[in-house]
Amino acid sequence: MTIRTTGVRWLLLIGLSWGELPAPAAEPPARERARLIVLTDVENEPDDTQSLVRLLLYANDIELQGLVATTSVHMKDAIHPASIERVIDRYAQVLPRLRQHDRAYPSAAALRALVRSGQPAYGMAAVGEGRDTPGSRLILQALASPDPRPLWVAVWGGANTLAQALSTLAAQREPAELARFIARLRIYTISDQDDSGAWLRRRFPELFYIVSPGGYGNAIWGGINQPVPGIDNSRVSNAWLARHIQQGHGPLGAAYPDVAYGMEGDTPSFLGLIPNGLNAPENPDWGGWGGRYERYTPRLEDTDPQGFTGGVQVEAETRPIWTNAKDRYRPFVEAEFGRAVKPSEQVFEDAKVTLWRWRDDFQNDFAARIGWTTQPVDRANHPPDVRLAQPDRLTVAGGSWVELDARASRDPDGDSLSFLWFHYPEAGSWKTALPLGTENLARIRFQAPAVTKTETAHIILRVTDKGSPALSRYRRIILTITPGG
Repeated sequence: MTIRTTGVRWLLLIGLSWGELPAPAAEPPARERARLIVLTDVENEPDDTQSLVRLLLYANDIELQGLVATTSVHMKDAIHPASIERVIDRYAQVLPRLRQHDRAYPSAAALRALVRSGQPAYGMAAVGEGRDTPGSRLILQALASPDPRPLWVAVWGGANTLAQALSTLAAQREPAELARFIARLRIYTISDQDDSGAWLRRRFPELFYIVSPGGYGNAIWGGINQPVPGIDNSRVSNAWLARHIQQGHGPLGAAYPDVAYGMEGDTPSFLGLIPNGLNAPENPDWGGWGGRYERYTPRLEDTDPQGFTGGVQVEAETRPIWTNAKDRYRPFVEAEFGRAVKPSEQVFEDAKVTLWRWRDDFQNDFAARIGWTTQPVDRANHPPDVRLAQPDRLTVAGGSWVELDARASRDPDGDSLSFLWFHYPEAGSWKTALPLGTENLARIRFQAPAVTKTETAHIILRVTDKGSPALSRYRRIILTITPGG
């Protein structure tokens, strides 16, 4: 195997022949880790364990503050905290290698200290006075922390541990203080897997809540594993998982179980928290690896109420929630000759598109992270460092020319980089396609549209290395376009 040249040495070498490269005017955003508590019905089926394996590989980028074993409609009277600990045991075996890639990975002991239990009983019947659990108390403890960051709770099964925590909080706090605590919470539930989700949304109408209510077939999270006609689905195939994750990739990869129903249905709950330059957790309507969501009150008939829910009754929503949005997406595909990429002939439009459009990128990222568990730094791949020569928030007059320059981007392993700029119309107010010119150049120049009122347009830069597996990072440029003089 060829040993890779380190990033510092590579920069010195290319400097001898290329000369001075443009210095960036805008540094990449500082990495701020999200706080996350996970509620998991682990052992209901293998996908929770699959998601745990992936999650621990991002424990350097997401600050885990709780891993709570819960029930769900699919497993009503049992919890399995020991199964969480078994995955952490595998993580412990590979931690020394992971820390060669990033010292921010937490100790296995610190992760074990986060494991808690919820009630070993189903739904709202297990919620009420005197029913607090180690899991619900952990949520209250994290909420009471002086940490100013929002607290995310990802619900992979039933939400009754969260319902218990907030029920206790409501009983103990004055309304104004309760409102302050609720304002700190961010909830993402993988559909409703017990009857507490609908109760939470009714009881706490200001609670930030991301969910696709109703039948599972209606849910955005299904975009992580469902084959899509007309695209390459190989990266979610059993063969790909065996080759790139499970076999020959150390003890943590070997802990990733075979798919029984669907690959990692719970993973979308934290994909949007990974700091990749695209994700914007506080703005679900901007879109990212976990999908795109808009805030409105969905109609009951639009939630597939007759679809599969495991038996959880589908209720009409009583207030706006963050829920299914749609993207209209025309992929770029590799071209054999000429310009490196070209628009596909197919256009896709539905809610799951908002997630699967990024699927190849986050699957490659997963494969690279598993690689970190066995490979030294100089034999593994790491994502590129995307840098702009201008701020990523720009105000321009309609009709003026805009130049965006990412030539200062680097790859820590010395890999060649590919660039792709595209307009994300659903994320801003300006919906008409922006003509960005030659979209795969490191620097582009285009004319802002003439507008009659102030508009916003989101332009995404995707930078991908040519390592193995190829890794992508992004920058989101938000243009505020004002009417011209």
